[in-house]
Parts: sequence; structure tokens; C-alpha cells
Amino acid sequence: MEEGTVLRWLKSVGDEVKRGDELVEIETDKANMTYEATDEGTLIEILAEEGATLPIGEPIARIGDSSEASGDGRPAKKEPAEQKAEPEPQPERKAQTTVERPAPAPSGNGRVKASPVARRMARDLNVQLESIQGSGPGGRIVKADVEAAAGGETRAPAGRPAQRAPSAAPEPTTAKGEAQVIELTRLQSTVARRMAESKATVPHFYLSMGIDMSEAVALRARFKEIAAEDQPVPTFNDMIVKACARALREFPRANGSYRDGHVEVYSRVNVGVAVAAQDALVVPTIFDADRKSLGEIATEARALAQKVRDGKITPPELSGGTFTVSNLGMFGISNFSAVINPPQAALLAVGALEPKPVADRTTRRVVVRDMMGVNLACDHRILYGADGARFLGRVRDLLQQPLALAL
Repeated sequence: MEEGTVLRWLKSVGDEVKRGDELVEIETDKANMTYEATDEGTLIEILAEEGATLPIGEPIARIGDSSEASGDGRPAKKEPAEQKAEPEPQPERKAQTTVERPAPAPSGNGRVKASPVARRMARDLNVQLESIQGSGPGGRIVKADVEAAAGGETRAPAGRPAQRAPSAAPEPTTAKGEAQVIELTRLQSTVARRMAESKATVPHFYLSMGIDMSEAVALRARFKEIAAEDQPVPTFNDMIVKACARALREFPRANGSYRDGHVEVYSRVNVGVAVAAQDALVVPTIFDADRKSLGEIATEARALAQKVRDGKITPPELSGGTFTVSNLGMFGISNFSAVINPPQAALLAVGALEPKPVADRTTRRVVVRDMMGVNLACDHRILYGADGARFLGRVRDLLQQPLALAL
């Protein structure tokens, strides 16, 4: 995380704040999170309004004594004990004074300072940022400034009447009809960028295999029989996570990353589990999955998935993954090829578990077994074909003899 966008303030200037109170919702590259107060006092000033994007470490508000707060979001001004009279301005000097509209504040690279939301709105509404006076911190142009300009009025300093903004000509309708523009969230933009980088820079190759899950089906039925009422029953995906974690410990290169011409192999096995959120694919992490029991993985995976659905997942819970499992079996997908989550070495794509006719090698007869298709995406800079095949074969063996996962 390098910067964040202020989504919504949960406290107002003048509100009392206690340590642990929720102050503001922040949108990061990975998730929306609620920032909690670390100090007690009164919220005396909001420095970053909703829609503003700031780098890490930039102040967004001030908490202090209630006597410092004012109603306009700025610190209260302390009046001096004795105030000297202001001299009357000279008439000729007053006649020469004009109200000049200040130029929009440029950033360090010469560009006009504006939040990403304001830039997108200005582009869509055909509003020139250079013509807008920003009302945000440091003269930054924010969403409200663009809305005011697009609505026909540009914000002007006191003493100058508001000006009408030129109306934008409607775009012609093409053969495709009118286009609805859907802006990506910060999370969606990050996912799009990372996946494009992955396919462009990581040399993928894929290995497919069918796994006989009949013993796993029987074991899960047994788990259901003996589990307590409030005890989560491990799902097939929990078994897959555990099997991958065990195999990663035995094949450490699959638990590594390619960086700057060398391979890094990690001591911890942290398996990410892809979860479909409301507007993006989110991958929370089960840390040290190789050291956790099947029951612990089941409990943790359920809690993380619920946090994703509730929008309460935090950046630390989305970080540190060394391998990813993505399961689309619940949607009836039998097999698919996934994109590696960089800088990880591999990703296991899991298809539906379905009864299928297969040949029994012992009896030489056709029998119906519970089969599941899997597809391993590998980074060829780290794993070669034989490496990936051995790793995937170990995952298959563990799932076909699942009692070993419960030990």
C-alpha cells in the first residue's frame, strides 16, 4: 500500500473521540478498511475530505482539545488579549487593489492537483481541470469542485460572481448504441493492473489432472456425522488447501518467487484462497497452513470469506500469500486455466467435483467415481514441467488418501 483514498468520514469536527473509535473509511489497493483512532480527544480539524487520495504518512485529521475546535472544520483561532487597531487603507491604494482568481495548485510534476475521482469525472464530463479552483487541501481539486463546474457554475473566490461553464456537446450515438461508462474501483484497478502484468511478464505453463475424490467424499460424510453442532465441517476446498500446504513443504520451489534474476524460497507456507467479492476477486491468506489442522483451516477460511463478503477484510489479511487456490467448482466449471498471482510461483485452479465413469485398473471394469479436475498454473522461471508434475502428483495422492490430512 502506497496511498489511500478517503471514502467516508464517520466522525465530524467537534465530535469526541476515544481510542479504538472508527474514524474514517479508507480505500486501499487491496480492500476498503476502517481506520480507528489511536488517541483520545476532540476531532478539531479534517484535513482530507471525502474523495481525496493521499500518500501513506500524510495527515488526514487532527485530534486535540475541544477548545481548539471550530464549526467550519478548521482549528479555532485564539484571539489575542490586546488587539491593535488596523490602519485605514489609503484610498489610492484601495482603488488599485483587484481580486485575482488564483490558479489551480500544480503538483510537483507541473500537473494540476486533483483527486483520481475528480480527474475521471472531469474527463467524462468534458470539464477542463485548469479552469477549476480546488477547494481541497492545498488547493486540490475534488469531486465536488468538478460537479459544481459541470452543473454550470465554477467556484470563484468571494467578490467575483460565479461563471457559467460551457455546456459539453452530446457525444454522437454509434452503431453500438450509447455506451455506459463504469468506473473501476481502486481494488478493481489494482486487480486489472496486476493480472495484465502477470500475463505480460510471467511465462505461464499449465498442467491438468483428474483427481479421484471418492475417499474424500466418504471422509467428509464421516466428519458431518461426528462434528459438534457449532463445529465447522471441513469442505473439499479446505482439504485442497491442506493438501497443497503439505505438498508445498515437500516441494519448496513451488513456495517461492522469481525476483531480479534469482529465486526466493520462503520458510512459511501461506495459502491464499480466492473469494468472489461484490465487485472483484479477493484473496485472503491462511498463514502457516501446513502447520494447521484441517479443522483450524476450516474455521479460518470461513471467517475470512465472511469478512470479504461483509467488506471488513483488512490489508494484512490479504498479504503474505506464497501460493493460491482458486475454486470455481461450485459454479459447475469442470476445468479452467487461471492467471498466477505475482510474485507467486504457482496457482491451483479447481473445477467441479462430479461423478464420472472411469476404468478400474484392477478389475478392468468401468466404475463411477467422484472425480475433480485441477489445473496448475506455473511460472516457468521457477518451476519446470517435471517440478510442477511432481508437486501436483503429491497433491493428488494426499486427496486420494485423505486420512493423512487429518493427522
